[in-house]
Amino acid sequence: MLTDITDGNDSRPSFWPRVREFAVPPSMIETATTRRRAGDWAGACAAAGFDIDFTMRSVARTRGHELAARIRADLRHLAPDLLRWHLPRVAPDGLLRPGLTIALARYDTAPDQCGGAPPMHLVVRTAPAWADAGQRISLALWDGSAGTSPHPHPRPNRRFRLDLHRHLWDARRADELRIRSGAERPVDNRPTLDPELLATVPQGRRCAVDRCAAEAEILRHAEGRRTSTFVVRFGAKQRLVLDVDSDGVGPPTVRIASEYPVGGVSALPVLPDAATWVLPDLELIRTGAIAVDRLHPLVASALVPDYSTANAPRTPDRAGQPRLVECRGEQHRIGLVNGVLVALDHDQAEIRREELLVALTGTPLPCLRAIDEAHRQPDCLVGVRERLDHGDTAGALAVVDGLLGADASLRDGALRDELEASARRRIVYGLFRAGLTGPAIDRMPPGRRRHRNHRAHPRSAASY
Repeated sequence: MLTDITDGNDSRPSFWPRVREFAVPPSMIETATTRRRAGDWAGACAAAGFDIDFTMRSVARTRGHELAARIRADLRHLAPDLLRWHLPRVAPDGLLRPGLTIALARYDTAPDQCGGAPPMHLVVRTAPAWADAGQRISLALWDGSAGTSPHPHPRPNRRFRLDLHRHLWDARRADELRIRSGAERPVDNRPTLDPELLATVPQGRRCAVDRCAAEAEILRHAEGRRTSTFVVRFGAKQRLVLDVDSDGVGPPTVRIASEYPVGGVSALPVLPDAATWVLPDLELIRTGAIAVDRLHPLVASALVPDYSTANAPRTPDRAGQPRLVECRGEQHRIGLVNGVLVALDHDQAEIRREELLVALTGTPLPCLRAIDEAHRQPDCLVGVRERLDHGDTAGALAVVDGLLGADASLRDGALRDELEASARRRIVYGLFRAGLTGPAIDRMPPGRRRHRNHRAHPRSAASY
């Protein structure tokens, strides 16, 4: 999958490296993996920022122990950190695509069980843009009923579905990513693409055309259809109806469909976006924009067979570090003493004199100026903001602690504003989960409206 390109500008060089650095931090991956391997699927979900909207006891009571056992088996192998890694995102911030319900698995009920109840779906949901603080994800079960969910779109989206792409969330099948992403190109039986189709595909888009026929066959079997006619969407402005012709002898041919029910395009199956776009991680590795050890370990081991997570651990997060300051023609140090950022090369008497001078509208020492800037407009502010936007509050606070100390009192300025705005947005998310508020833009903090207006209208942002 890949983001759309807005106005012909390719945003990958700046977009995806930032997403891979901040969206799923190493600490989240490590904790979620440890809990999953210990059999604690709920703990793994909590570590990855998932809210669970059901209980297995209730499922067993209402739908039977057999169905509950099938769901529990999948949950034990759910890698929520891997799922977060692969979920659709929107540009330019790389945040989760808002307001989606995505199917992970479908569980059909036998006719003699539960009175022929409708199938159950294991789904994940992303919050609407106005309540997406913390980038939290809800894990739920959907049986086709309206229910009482406050989510604006509780029905699974046909375009964004992962029940046909378990390798993007099921740890047992993560190795399939190499083939399904096109990293391992087929030598034989590669599909033939009709010239008209090649001329129609938007220029500058990275479409997984080599996998088109195989993915269409998977979709056909899942939908129980006889013909391989399906819809492919290229963003919000273009969609094609395609056919896959195969006589079982030569390679299949993918072409634009010439015959299909008039007015019945909406009834045709939609090829999921996960099968349509080239995996961003492939592009990042091939262009050298990211090192393999910066990828999710399951992704790295699938795309690079000789990669070993034991021998090449992922680079840890870098917190903000104190720096040298040019002060009165010399290099002075700014460091932490007893958890507080101080000027190390000035004695206390000199510091007190300089603070008195500043109170009388004098010019402070460069060292004191640097400390004040670290509180108000630090160099690490961009990294703190990115971490807060992606829900990594612990990582953002670790950066602040590394720069200012754990006991520092934040002064008025951009850094304090970002932390306070993040706390207010998390309250809005809590109200959304409780069904106590709606998408009123005037309820958003002024800074949120000013800096992120595009997120009130997610369709205006490039997305995948």
